[in-house]
Formats: sequence, structure tokens, C-alpha cells
Amino acid sequence: MGEGFKIQGRVINKIQGFYYIETENNEIVEAKLRGILKKNNNKFNCVVGDLVELSEGNTIEELFPRKNILTRPVVANVDYIAIQFAAKNPVLDYERINLLLLNAFFQKVIPAIIINKIDLLNADDLSCIKNKLSFLNKINVPLFLISTKEKRGIKELEDFIKDKITVIGGPSGVGKSSLINILQDEQVLKTGEISDRLKRGKHTTRDSNMMKLKVGGYIIDTPGFSSIDIPNIKNLQELISLFPEFRNIPPCKFLNCSHTHEPNCMVKNLLEKKEISIDRYNFYEKILNSLNERWNKYEK
Repeated sequence: MGEGFKIQGRVINKIQGFYYIETENNEIVEAKLRGILKKNNNKFNCVVGDLVELSEGNTIEELFPRKNILTRPVVANVDYIAIQFAAKNPVLDYERINLLLLNAFFQKVIPAIIINKIDLLNADDLSCIKNKLSFLNKINVPLFLISTKEKRGIKELEDFIKDKITVIGGPSGVGKSSLINILQDEQVLKTGEISDRLKRGKHTTRDSNMMKLKVGGYIIDTPGFSSIDIPNIKNLQELISLFPEFRNIPPCKFLNCSHTHEPNCMVKNLLEKKEISIDRYNFYEKILNSLNERWNKYEK
């Protein structure tokens, strides 16, 4: 390599302070972060998903601007958050779906809902789920009904996530590992160094791992979805902005309408006309009540 050699790539793994970069030539390079880029051991200095530039000697010299960054998992430049549940076994938790959608909108990443195990349903059960989730179409959230056991619905999902970076998460028992195994490239991105570092005991620190897809792009498994709570929403207007069905409607009588008790509220009018899902509205009220308690606590 000549003097001044530079190469660009994406961080696909980070283990024990070492970064694994997939370069433009589809090679995996182990690299260290240049000292000047380190800031008090901040875990956000350089993260999985970052686009970087390497110098000769495999040192990360530059981080390119991020379009977004998630904190759970810590990953940058994400295109989609895929939220996976099972149609049955375990029971489908609709409120959890709404909470995860709220978090996705808060993090400004496009969400998609995946419902696995549809092979366990009869026609009536499947129709019921479609009806309960019909609100997704109105808020432009894609819905994929799949069976990893029977390989149903996989092609449609692959077409959606092709060449994108997708974070996938969901509660235990929903078949997430089975889906990832179907989607993942058979050529697992792994080097001898990565394998060695993963064997350094159960306390090995490991960040998110980007797995290459057969159709192009990456998928990132997300542990801890069951512990996700209401995000740090600052005020009423921010909360309202996270409900897409409340946008692009005629204005309410009051500019600061909370859409709960005020007269001539357009959201309540649309609710009466069944143009807004009653389940979604009830979820909104529940979140608002929880946030009011939080906000009042902070104000004291």
C-alpha cells in the first residue's frame, strides 16, 4: 500500500475494543480507533453501523456523519426496525406492539411489524389478527404475516429489507432466530480474530452484530425488547407527533388540544367515525397519563 492509502467501509462488529470493518471490496478488516477520536471511553465514539475511513495500518481515521443512532441496541445508520411477534404461542401482545411502534417513531426509524407462526391459525383467527392490525395501513407501517416453519411470506419480507440495514427484535419464543437463519447469508461474516475474541470467557463485551443477508443488506438482532419502556418524551406536542394518525387532519378548536376532553376535538370526532382505531386511541390516553405523572414529578 502506498503512502496516504485510505479505504472506506462499515463497522459490522465490535469486540473488546476491536472494530471489524467490511470494506468496499467485501473484505473484513480488524481495526483500532485512532486516539484522537476517543472521548472518555464513550461507547458512542464508534459503533456498529458507522461508515468509516481507514488508514494504512488499519486505524480508523475518520467517522462519516450518521443519519441516525439507536441506543438499544447501539447501532448507527439504520433503515428499518422490524418488530416481530408470534400469532400464537406466546399470545400476541397488541399493547407491546404499540409501545415498540412509539419507540421506533421516537427514534425516527421506519418500523415494520412481523407476525410469525401463522401456520398455527385457522382462517378466522388470521382474519381477526388482520383486523386488529388494520390500523397499521393507515399509519404506513408495513405488516408481514409469515411462517418460518412453512417458509410463507418470506419473499415479501426479503423484498422489503433488501439492501437495507434492519434491526430486528421481539419477545422470546416468537421464532426470531429461525427467521434470522432463513434470511442470513450462508457465508457468515467471521474471521479468526473474531472467533478468538468471542472465546475469551463469558464476560466478553460484545456490541451489536451485523449479519449479512442473502438478498443484500444486513440484519441486527436486538436483545432486551421486552424491557423497552416509554421513551423520554418531553411534552404533549412531542407525544402527539409520534401518532401519525393525528397528523394531516383539520385543526381542533384549541391549539393546545390534548385530544382527551376538549370540545370540538377533531381526533375525538374521527374516533367516533371509526377513522381512528379505538385501541390506538386508548393506548395514546394510557401513555399520556403515564407521561403526565412523569412530567408532574419532574416539575416538583
